[in-house]
Amino acid sequence: MLFAAICIDKPGQIDLRLATRAAHLAFLEANAPRIKLGGPFLDEADKPVGSLLVLDCENLAAAQALLAEDPYAKADLFSSVQLRPWRRVVGAEL
Repeated sequence: MLFAAICIDKPGQIDLRLATRAAHLAFLEANAPRIKLGGPFLDEADKPVGSLLVLDCENLAAAQALLAEDPYAKADLFSSVQLRPWRRVVGAEL
């Protein structure tokens, strides 16, 4: 089952994001079979201010557990996280 994770950074936390980025990218790579799509939300200055991930997990609890292991989540980067079931209708096969 696919889930969209919409994660918004706490204001003014670009330094924390950048300091944690290498660990976050390693986490994404290690979990590539379950992370189908991902990338940052950008502000008007093209700076990252959040993340969008599309996860392939057996259920909501598994998606929540996976997100909890993300170094960004462990660093308390996000002010909010929305995790919603999602269905691909158009675009590349995930």
